[in-house]
Amino acid sequence: MVKEPPAAGRRDNLYGRRKGKPLSAYRAGLMENRLPALSLDLSAPAPDDLSNLFGKKVTALRLEIGFGGAEHLIHEAKAAPDIGFIGVEPFLNGLAKAVAAIEENRLDNVRLFGGDAALLLDWLPPASLERVDLLYPDPWPKKRHWKRRFVGPANLDRIARSLRPGGFFRFASDIPSYVEWTLLHLHERPEFEWTAERADDWRRPFPGWPGTRYERKALAAGRRPAYLAFRRA
Repeated sequence: MVKEPPAAGRRDNLYGRRKGKPLSAYRAGLMENRLPALSLDLSAPAPDDLSNLFGKKVTALRLEIGFGGAEHLIHEAKAAPDIGFIGVEPFLNGLAKAVAAIEENRLDNVRLFGGDAALLLDWLPPASLERVDLLYPDPWPKKRHWKRRFVGPANLDRIARSLRPGGFFRFASDIPSYVEWTLLHLHERPEFEWTAERADDWRRPFPGWPGTRYERKALAAGRRPAYLAFRRA
């Protein structure tokens, strides 16, 4: 279904469940018949012109890592049909939701990858992305699991390599320890500049932010999200 090279012994990938509730017959059919055409094949080199991934000219390329239910990914793709979007989600039910939404909205500017986002970042050409979004990633709150957090030196190297100058890495979370973790890691990176100018900037959602189901649950539980944006030098 989704081809990727082996990644034995890796500690910088996306951890989490691969399967959830059984898919409906409709979504199972889409996964069989539509997902192959939407999926990126990392066994072949990335094309020199990344517009070839979409079969049409795109003005820029954006990546969302761990798109969950795909609410944000689909919203962004509908709002900017001239931009190409790649969504990464290892959870099969999330992939199925994305494929169904792409089909329903007849989107031709979205491609999907169901494997390790680190492998995808390595596969993409340098300075090929306008933006990388990491929205509400698994916080792995126990200290012994912090090594599983996606934000870390190796993956920040990959993001810095893949972003073009002036591009953005955006991060959102409702877990204070992961927000602090991310700020500390990015503060050590001269390739990134935090864009907040006022004390409350990081409490305001990104422009055009549609929200997500996970975010609504966090707000209902009294957790206040943070929205961090870093510019690539």
